[in-house]
Amino acid sequence: MDQLPELAPTHLAVPVFIAVMLLELLIGRVYGNAKFEMRDTGLNLLTSFVAGTERVLSGVLYAFVLMYVYQYRVFDFEFSWMLVAIVFVADDLIYYIKHRIEHTVRWAWASHVVHHSSQHFNTSVALRQTWTYALTGLILLYIPLVLIGVHPALLGFCAGVNLVYQFFLHTETIRRLPRWYEAIMNTPSHHRVHHATNPKYLDANYAGTFIIWDKLFGTFVPEDDNEPCRYGIVKNLHTFNVVRVAFHEWASIAKDVVRPGLSLRQRLNYMFKPPGWSHDGSRETSKMIKARHVRLNPTSAGGPGLPDVSEVQTEPKLATAS
Repeated sequence: MDQLPELAPTHLAVPVFIAVMLLELLIGRVYGNAKFEMRDTGLNLLTSFVAGTERVLSGVLYAFVLMYVYQYRVFDFEFSWMLVAIVFVADDLIYYIKHRIEHTVRWAWASHVVHHSSQHFNTSVALRQTWTYALTGLILLYIPLVLIGVHPALLGFCAGVNLVYQFFLHTETIRRLPRWYEAIMNTPSHHRVHHATNPKYLDANYAGTFIIWDKLFGTFVPEDDNEPCRYGIVKNLHTFNVVRVAFHEWASIAKDVVRPGLSLRQRLNYMFKPPGWSHDGSRETSKMIKARHVRLNPTSAGGPGLPDVSEVQTEPKLATAS
C-alpha cells in the first residue's frame, strides 16, 4: 500500500475547500444565489476543527481494530488502481448503508444530526461535523471488507476521496448538472433534497458519490423546482451555541431513557428506534410526518417521497391531549 498518499485526501483538499467557500461567498454576494449567515458559518468552521481532532483520535482506535481484524483476512490482494476503483465503489455502498442507519436509528442520529442542524445550505455546511462519531460504532460496517482482504489504509483513502467529493454537493449555486451525470452521480440537486425538511424530502438521497444506490433501494427523491427545500431539522434549534448543537440529541436521549415508569424495552427503543419515536405517540417520526402531510393533501398521495393512501391508513397518528 505504499503507493497511497501518506496524507488523507481530506487534509490535502483543505486549501481547495477554503478557496471554493470564498468563491461561493463572492458569487452569492454578486448574484444572491448563495446565502451565508456569518454566525452559522463560524459555527460550521468551529465544529469542523473540533471534529477533525476527534477523528484523528478515534482514527487511532479504528486503525487498531481494523488492523487486528486484517490479520484474519481471507485473501491477499496486490495493489492496483483497478483494486482502488472496486474498493471505492464498495466503500460507497457501505457509506449509503451507514448514512441510512444514521437517519433511522436514534443512537446514530444523535451524532449525525449536527450536520443537518444548519438552516442554511452552502459549502461551509459540509464542514459542520459531529464530535461523537466514535460513539456510534458504525466502523463495524467496514469489517467484512477488511476480512475479505482490503487493507484498512486503502479503505481510509477511498473514504477520504468520497468525503472530498461530498464537500462540493453542499451548494445552491449549482442548480443542475448534465442529465447523464444526475442519473448516476450524487449532485447538489440530489443532496439539497437530503438536507431538506419538507415531508416529501425526508429520509431520501443517502448517497455519498453514486446516487444509483438510492435508486436501487427505493430512497431516491428528485428535487422539485415547484417545492423549494427548507433546510435544518424537523425541530430547529435556533441557537449558535456550539455545545448545544453538538450534544443536544444525546442529552434528549438521556432524558428519555431515565424517564420514570418505562419498561426496559421502551428505554431501549428511545435509543434505537427512529428519531421521533415515543412510547405514547406524542412525537412524530418521519413516516408519521409524511402520512400527516398526505392526509392534509390527499392529491399528493403516492408522489415521490410520499406514501400512498393504503400506507397512510396504517400509519399511527400523533397523539393529542384529551
